[in-house]
Amino acid sequence: MDERRLIRVSKYLARHLRHDPGRIGLTLDPGGWVPVDTLLRAAAAHGFPITAAELWKVVEANDKRRYAIEDGRIRASQGHTVPVDLGLPAVEPPEVLYHGTVGRFLAAIKEEGLRPMNRHHVHLSPDRETATRVGARRGVPVVLVVAAGAMHASGHEFRVSANGVWLAGHVPPGYLRFPS
Repeated sequence: MDERRLIRVSKYLARHLRHDPGRIGLTLDPGGWVPVDTLLRAAAAHGFPITAAELWKVVEANDKRRYAIEDGRIRASQGHTVPVDLGLPAVEPPEVLYHGTVGRFLAAIKEEGLRPMNRHHVHLSPDRETATRVGARRGVPVVLVVAAGAMHASGHEFRVSANGVWLAGHVPPGYLRFPS
């Protein structure tokens, strides 16, 4: 499969497994899972046929491990805007985590902290490099340092998705270190 097709399939999956499953007639279970064969049939019925081999390639080749396949079912690892419970337990985070953004959002972040916006959680990275890549999707990246250990000690909960993305409900501005 060429790179363009890989990206198109991945974006199609993101749209329908994270944001709008009903658009192609999918119903996610409470954990966000849908049977693979149901997904493939729905995609084909709505004019975007995906082969099982293409689906596996997207899941296996995605460097961000955005999707998981288990027991004949598939789901997005995080980033949902539709109600799902990923069943991730609260865990103790490392002392620091990182968040990639761009300069135009800094004023709001300094005022309100990091909010999940239309998602369920704020997404945090375990390392500066990943946060830089995330921020670069929208322009010149700015990496914020999150005092995750201090947040956790203050009672904030953290979860970590299957692909290593750290999730928090909100990061108040007092736990953020901004670049000078």
